[in-house]
Amino acid sequence: MSVQRWTDTLRKAKKTALISDGKRKVHYLFEECDLKTDELLLRKWQHKTTFGDLIKESSSNVRICNISYPVEVFTVLAETVERCCVIRTSNKKYYKKFSIPDLDRCQLPLESAALSFTHANNTLIISYKKPKEILTLEQELLGELKKLKGTSEGDIDCKTQ
Repeated sequence: MSVQRWTDTLRKAKKTALISDGKRKVHYLFEECDLKTDELLLRKWQHKTTFGDLIKESSSNVRICNISYPVEVFTVLAETVERCCVIRTSNKKYYKKFSIPDLDRCQLPLESAALSFTHANNTLIISYKKPKEILTLEQELLGELKKLKGTSEGDIDCKTQ
């Protein structure tokens, strides 16, 4: 899906805005933004898998908990052919592939230079720096969302849920 088709899909979608606890919650499947900083706090995509679970996505950070190996053991690579990131350990105890949905939706290539990872408190944190195309897309969408009239907590009429 190209960037233009993706923005058109979001513009045509039915939206309901709710202002609660200093956050603007937009109910058209997925986003929650902070009112003061305009930062995207939460993005949820609801796709049914074969098991019926919800797939939740949190920006471009992936966290893998309860990994007790030191950071030197991990290797994080970007597979451009398969359009996914690969995590593996040198002792062959852990292997995982995951994709970045924002890049898939905009059909942008995966760059290994934008990929970084840290390890703290038995959690491996993998970050992918967003390309300029996605950042401009998010700014356009933020402008669209600011045009929505938000209702406060008392008068909620959310038809999209």
